[in-house]
Amino acid sequence: MKTLVLEEPGKFNYTDTTIDESLSVDEALVKVQRIGICGTDFHAYRGNQPFFTYPRILGHELGVEVLKVGAQVLDVAVGDKCSVEPYLNKTQDQAVRRGFTNCGENISVLGVHEDGGMREHFKLPAKYLHRSAKLSYEQLAVVEPLGIGCHAVNRANIQSDDLVLVVGAGPIGLATVIFATARGAKTVVMDINQERLNFAQETISIHGTVLASRDDTIDKLREQFDGDLPTVVLDATGNKHSMAKALDYAAPAGRIVFIGLFQGDFTFHDPYFHKKELTLMASRNALPVDFKQIIRMMEEGSINIDRWITHRSSFEEMVDKFDGWLKPEAGVIKAVVSL
Repeated sequence: MKTLVLEEPGKFNYTDTTIDESLSVDEALVKVQRIGICGTDFHAYRGNQPFFTYPRILGHELGVEVLKVGAQVLDVAVGDKCSVEPYLNKTQDQAVRRGFTNCGENISVLGVHEDGGMREHFKLPAKYLHRSAKLSYEQLAVVEPLGIGCHAVNRANIQSDDLVLVVGAGPIGLATVIFATARGAKTVVMDINQERLNFAQETISIHGTVLASRDDTIDKLREQFDGDLPTVVLDATGNKHSMAKALDYAAPAGRIVFIGLFQGDFTFHDPYFHKKELTLMASRNALPVDFKQIIRMMEEGSINIDRWITHRSSFEEMVDKFDGWLKPEAGVIKAVVSL
């Protein structure tokens, strides 16, 4: 079967691989139809993705067709269109037993810790498939990145009277905005790129934007929130300096959620943190309930991500286009590959 392997940073290789199609009673064999390209894939290509080894088959944002199911699989059937929840847990450890399947001690993420979906077929436990009779394969491939924002909002327990700041207007930040506004909260987006802020205003319902600067960002925030500061700050940048500023942006008794991942140590002035009585949280991956919520909202029409998909490619052409997608001037929000 057609397979694309990232052999080492900066080097893809098309090859043919085989798969044992025999299934355990709880497994499903799927055909990959669409693959979303995300920051994780770009970081792996550049050689700066944590928890990563080469060679690796990338691909964890997937829209797939079910080809075959094991004897005890009841929730999906042959022919179903599904989104893939790519966070596989190898053990029933403490986190998994408590329902935190997004951060199990022995979690294995498709396309990161083990081979993912840049191939025609693969098999996985069927419980990680989320089907829809209405959505297209392209829509199903975008459910996973939407899940990152959905989980962050659910983790922050955003309420309608919250004032919300989302830092970072990339795909994860935009996804976060969608679910924050769905809670009825006044939501503002901040970024250092005016074009991304313009895109956010054009494509989703937000209450305002802030172009981050060195001097007057706090003043701009207060203007957006009628003199107040945000009660919830969600940082989707993974940038150390941006994350540090979140403590300044948050209102006293506010909540801060770090969605983006920074590879290094993060420090803050503890007296200031205590003075404001802030709550600091991390948000990782998503839960099965998040996938179900997103699919329901997309089927109902309350989420439309058609304009988010700014770049498309066939599987055979992807390697030639990949370097170009890395360039800021390409304006990639979300690229989707078709098999």
